[in-house]
Amino acid sequence: MAEEAWSSSFILHARGRSYYWQGRGFLSIKTFSSGQAYYNVGKGYYAVDDTSYLVLNHDQPYTITIESESPVESFCIFFEPGLAEEVYRSLTTAPQVLIDEPAASTITPLSFFERTYQHDHLLSPALHHLRAIHRLGDRDYTWLYEQFNDLLQRLLQVHFNVYREVETLPAVRAATREEIYRRIYRARDYASALFDVPITLEEMARVANLSPNHFLRMFKQVFQQTPHQFVISKRLEQAQHLLLHTERSVTDIGFSVGFTSLGSFSWLFRQRIGISPEGYRRQKGDF
Repeated sequence: MAEEAWSSSFILHARGRSYYWQGRGFLSIKTFSSGQAYYNVGKGYYAVDDTSYLVLNHDQPYTITIESESPVESFCIFFEPGLAEEVYRSLTTAPQVLIDEPAASTITPLSFFERTYQHDHLLSPALHHLRAIHRLGDRDYTWLYEQFNDLLQRLLQVHFNVYREVETLPAVRAATREEIYRRIYRARDYASALFDVPITLEEMARVANLSPNHFLRMFKQVFQQTPHQFVISKRLEQAQHLLLHTERSVTDIGFSVGFTSLGSFSWLFRQRIGISPEGYRRQKGDF
């Protein structure tokens, strides 16, 4: 494990096959490669791998579990309390006010949307660059502070972009739209983490703390697909990966991603992908 601190902010860079931790943490960005980590956050359940990152707020209770046959690499950024608010103030306050009042007398805590985010062109390049430099061990106090500041500016932009999605929801009050969005994404991440086991609409609705009908309508509004369609897409996405990167049989792959029969797996694969699983492996494996 490698840990580099500036004041209370720090980087946790570790590699291992098994890990468990329970507690509260700072505002943080969680990233992993070569495997998955699972976070239990109240009603939320999140799987984080090399395709996504997870944002958790300051003082949020959670547990993390890693159980893998091969080493999983974690690279997580923890921001000291108040730093995000200071960066936000510096970006949104008039220059004259910043000159007259370098330190704010009161600060309203920021609350980010806790969810997984697909790696993007805004925040992810900075994360990847920081991880690459961190491995070299050549870093100092000033450099680290600059990186934390830059990451928070990018995270705030991601946060503002999310608000554009929130504004599309059909609710009169902004606070109601935000709460619906948080609940729908919590259920989506839950389904994403557990896509390979049976999961019902009622179960997802309970995670969102919404009625099944309301949940179904809001899910379709946000993601332009039903919860069932989302789960099937996740299963087929993982099946494609296994077909290309393992030598496991088609039948074994179909069952491992959550399908109950080879027939349903093959039919849905052909319907969505346009070719049979065997044909996909032969065709893509030639490249």
